[in-house]
Amino acid sequence: MTAMPDLGQFWVYLSASPLLGLTMTLCAYLAAHRVTAWFKGAPLANPVAISIALVVLLLWLTGMSYQRYFAGAQFVHFLLGPATVALALPLVRQLPRLRRAFLPLAAALLLGCVTAIVSSVAIALLLGAGPELAATLSPKSATSPIAMAVSERLGGIPALTAAMVITTGIFGAVCGPWLFDRLGIASPAARGFALGLASHGIGTARAFQSGATTGAFAGLAMGLNGALTALIAPWLVPFVLGWFA
Repeated sequence: MTAMPDLGQFWVYLSASPLLGLTMTLCAYLAAHRVTAWFKGAPLANPVAISIALVVLLLWLTGMSYQRYFAGAQFVHFLLGPATVALALPLVRQLPRLRRAFLPLAAALLLGCVTAIVSSVAIALLLGAGPELAATLSPKSATSPIAMAVSERLGGIPALTAAMVITTGIFGAVCGPWLFDRLGIASPAARGFALGLASHGIGTARAFQSGATTGAFAGLAMGLNGALTALIAPWLVPFVLGWFA
């Protein structure tokens, strides 16, 4: 008879605590992971996309503001830094292969980064978007913190950039392996590097599901593309905007 009052008191305490945002995030991801496992890792059952949908649904049902939610979820956000640094561990094991493939990887990095930026800006402008929206979309293939900083520097909308980064990552994680299979690309290094380059952290997480080598090259591409995007986007985007003016 005391279970319901105890449960109610627990909810009152939890709803007034920053722990609620953290609890919601962890529960959403665990549920999404179970769904992904139930579908045997099918690309469309992406745990990140499912987690986002569940968190949005929970926020809507509870009427919680994003600011209040993030007060607790920021603990998970903080762990993004250490998790990114931890990607260096599998890279160390792949150093001999990285040295042998330096020139092809450097060429792929430069072409992939430039193509991602130019195509985003050009397509946005051709579809009638203004310079602000085009600048917002330009760093979508870089990891979120870098992309948001680049977008702000270019006069874009960082919050919208973050949404596009996540959308790009999910799209790449879902469609990338399927596209590689159709094109006959079997090399773990090539598949991983392409996923990390185009789809940053979400693509890298998907690459690790295929193997340590694929994940290591994806992590390398994600880090290098983020750095290169931060260096070249501030002058490349204005150039493309001026060319279309």
